Amino acid sequence: MLLELGKIGDDTQNRKADHLKVCLEEDVQSHVTTGLESYRFDHNALPELDWHDLSIATQFLNKELNAPFLISSMTGGTDLAKTINIRLAEIAQTYGLAMGVGSQRVAIERPELADGFKLRKIAPTALLFANIGAVQLNYGYGLDQCKQAIDLLEADALILHLNPLQEAVQTRGDRNFKNLLDKIEMLCEDLHIPVIAKEVGNGISAKLAKRLLDCGVRAIDVAGAGGTSWAKVEGGRAEDPRQKRLAETFSDWGIPTANSLLQVRSISKSIPLIASGGIRNGLEAAKCLALGADLVGLALPFLKAAHESETALQTLTEILIDEVKTVLFCTGNPDLERLVRSDSLIHPPVNARSPSIRHHFK
Repeated sequence: MLLELGKIGDDTQNRKADHLKVCLEEDVQSHVTTGLESYRFDHNALPELDWHDLSIATQFLNKELNAPFLISSMTGGTDLAKTINIRLAEIAQTYGLAMGVGSQRVAIERPELADGFKLRKIAPTALLFANIGAVQLNYGYGLDQCKQAIDLLEADALILHLNPLQEAVQTRGDRNFKNLLDKIEMLCEDLHIPVIAKEVGNGISAKLAKRLLDCGVRAIDVAGAGGTSWAKVEGGRAEDPRQKRLAETFSDWGIPTANSLLQVRSISKSIPLIASGGIRNGLEAAKCLALGADLVGLALPFLKAAHESETALQTLTEILIDEVKTVLFCTGNPDLERLVRSDSLIHPPVNARSPSIRHHFK
């Protein structure tokens, strides 16, 4: 059943509904590519494998997953978002995926909306990530609010999302990002679960990743450029011509996903690493895994399928799984560990083959 969308709202209480509406109805795709198109897999015409023996199981933050997919943080705080989150949580539980929720600020400030984030009863064994904007640590948030978000979801980890560009182009955005590293470090010391640092679609550099790891961050989601442009999303809901112009100017800003992934992996072979930002199918996901990601996040494809129906969401999930398995099958690798250790990922053209890219598989 296709869910109904409301009208664009005029106040900050409607911002989450606005984001959903813009993402589902408008072109919010960045013109920057992910960089993954520069890589191809070497085809093995005789893989010596039985499809039914292939495994795409993996582990992230010491939790077993049946597939290397994260349903990336998207939404919450509205009736539509609640329905979508329930559908996504059911899929995460059924197929053994990880799932992150959208910013829980709305539930902390308006407790009557908290039910949209109570997903543990729906996904009792899934890997679930709570989510708070890091900038809120400069706007009255601290350990108590983060614990509240964690407890609400019964989360396995807390995502602190980093979104300076989104806040810069957003009408009345929160733009004080000063001294956040010190506050993140204190939070990492005090929380009993891992903290994940995540961009929202503009990428994380090696330099910043190192500083985050030094602060105690346990995992990073690069969320690079090449997918949904949150500058475009904010431009789509802005009524102020100045904000629309600002959003348009920076709609293609950021570090492409493949570049960001390689940068962050270069500083640590062991840091749990999520690749997201413009991943649209299992082939692109497999490229990210071969480049050094431990988990691959998708947002917009899951959002659109969940908005359409439970059946569409199930179909999408099974297609993504089959696409990754097809990469294994057609490269002669029985599992993800072998894929990562292989020479299967190459730079075209074939006659100018670059060295293979490997990382330590945990």
